[in-house]
Amino acid sequence: MRRMWRSALVAGLLVAIVPVASSAQVLGKSGYHFDQPAPVPRLAGNAVTDILLAGGKIWAGTGGGLSVSEDGGRSWRSYSRAHGLGKGGVSALAIRGDTIWTATAFDTLITNIGYLPAGGGLSYSIDGGATWQWIPQPGPTPVQNVTYDIALTGEAVWITSWGGGLRRSLDMGQTWEVVTPDTFLFDPYGNLNHRAFAVIAVEDTLWVGTAKGINKSIDGGRTWLNMNHQNQPQPISGNFVVALAHQRYEGKSLLWAATIEAEDPDEFRAVSVSDDGGKSWRTVLRGEFVHNFGFDPVAGTVYAVSDNGLWKSVAPDSFLVFPPIVDANTGERVYTTQFYCAALGQDGYLWVGTADGLARTNNNGFTWQVFRAYVPTGTAGAPRTYAYPNPFSPMRHNQLGADGYVRFQYNTTKPTRVTIRIYDFAMDLVATVVEGKARPVGDFSEAWNGRNDGGDLVANGVYFYRLDIEGEGTFWGKVMILN
Repeated sequence: MRRMWRSALVAGLLVAIVPVASSAQVLGKSGYHFDQPAPVPRLAGNAVTDILLAGGKIWAGTGGGLSVSEDGGRSWRSYSRAHGLGKGGVSALAIRGDTIWTATAFDTLITNIGYLPAGGGLSYSIDGGATWQWIPQPGPTPVQNVTYDIALTGEAVWITSWGGGLRRSLDMGQTWEVVTPDTFLFDPYGNLNHRAFAVIAVEDTLWVGTAKGINKSIDGGRTWLNMNHQNQPQPISGNFVVALAHQRYEGKSLLWAATIEAEDPDEFRAVSVSDDGGKSWRTVLRGEFVHNFGFDPVAGTVYAVSDNGLWKSVAPDSFLVFPPIVDANTGERVYTTQFYCAALGQDGYLWVGTADGLARTNNNGFTWQVFRAYVPTGTAGAPRTYAYPNPFSPMRHNQLGADGYVRFQYNTTKPTRVTIRIYDFAMDLVATVVEGKARPVGDFSEAWNGRNDGGDLVANGVYFYRLDIEGEGTFWGKVMILN
């Protein structure tokens, strides 16, 4: 399952709050490996772009690296460049048994052009994440060559990349060959069908989504059938194929595709669905930019994640969007409508990854538990509180509704009450974020929308905040507002 939109996210993915240490690379027979430190014991980042549930584990690809939990999210361990992953955030993830493949991406500054997305290479582990091997980004250049998806078939590893096209390795990434999903020479600049974004394997059939439709091969990539908006009576909605997913339900084999408009003005963004092997398609969620899918194998329910939230099928081809997510115990909100991934576990928990953290529910969204990455406060010499993102733009960060939000992170050592107030540079009171809020022992955050107590957005500048923890003391911090 790929994510073409990841190129637009790379800058955000790199805003990881978990510090990354450097380590030396060593070239071995099967690629580069690292002098790998212990994994970081917390979620790697809050931009969660991929979730895979396998072997009782929850794997989450984030802007800060790859995280895994073996106890339902109660604890995490995370891997990043220091452990053998590539530079940047996770852009693709695939798992089969104890073998995990991941790709990363980052933004790079090109002279006279500006920032462009670049592939950080691929990494794999054959021991469940204990050790990693890193492989440089396949292709002539990593720039504009981000790997968006990975599929594992037999002995082959398939990847899809913007500039690198569809590639296959039969020797665990030591060498790669370009496989064009047609009969033409590889030309990612002139042939939209060579710009590949999504790849999945369903038994012996390989499905590849490109900027020119969906390609199907039943002979390991030797021959292909292309399906696009122009060449079928009941076609996909658009030729730009962002994601592919397979669902098996009630004896049917359904292919789901997130399909957005490419060049033809008749194309439109939607979800395209086929239950006859791609011979015909119907479209649902018209107008939505969907990034991925999740399925309930028992009930047949389909979950789709888009720029406008989490959707659930309530009838054949009919979807409803979930309301905003709030943690039932902490009150922690997910401050975004951008949802990137969803997966349903055998234990009945639905996991969703967003631009503002990870969440799960086992009761159809009636209650949620939210998981977020943060640097602990008040331990090992760390300050008792800090604000993030900082600088903070109410017009850009953590957008939900008409507001953006900054969080004030802190911890309590006993049951108490918490008050947070904002002051300007003249130490005049600007806003009261919370007052006398009851909190048990633990780590918490409170959110501020950058507005004063009159409801107006505050001016750019530096503001101070005062955290009063009853029975523990008063702690100060500051936040810079930049609109």
